[in-house]
Amino acid sequence: MNRSLEIWRKALVPGIGGGVAFWTTNFAISRTPIAAEYRAALSISYFPMLVESLLAGLIIGFCVSYFLLRFFDKIPTKNQILKSVILSFIALIVVTILIEVPVRFLTNTHPALRYFLIGGMFNVLRILALGIVTGYLNKRLYPLVHLKSLDGLNLHS
Repeated sequence: MNRSLEIWRKALVPGIGGGVAFWTTNFAISRTPIAAEYRAALSISYFPMLVESLLAGLIIGFCVSYFLLRFFDKIPTKNQILKSVILSFIALIVVTILIEVPVRFLTNTHPALRYFLIGGMFNVLRILALGIVTGYLNKRLYPLVHLKSLDGLNLHS
């Protein structure tokens, strides 16, 4: 229990950074005409969408940061940023399967495939920003994690 709490504590700052990167990317995307069309087609209100994207980014950022620290040695690369991006894309796949597919294809939005692809591209950009920033902050805050992994030492000792 104590080890898990320590990992959550270490995951806090990179998780917040990743969530802010997710939100900032979402805000930049939301200013484009295609995003305005997307919101109109799906009846998405602008300001609640901004709040929801911040909360979603923070949740995903914390999870990516936690799993990066918890399973550092099991992720198949030596670069912390790449490890974080891999975890972020795993989160993207899970969110797409559990949320995006049912919402887009079980509603009366036409053409459903077009809006699914647009939303998917938005999510790829947001998740990529989250993964890069989370990995970068983990690398800057915990540079010895990489060295310990290379030396075969346990991160949690």
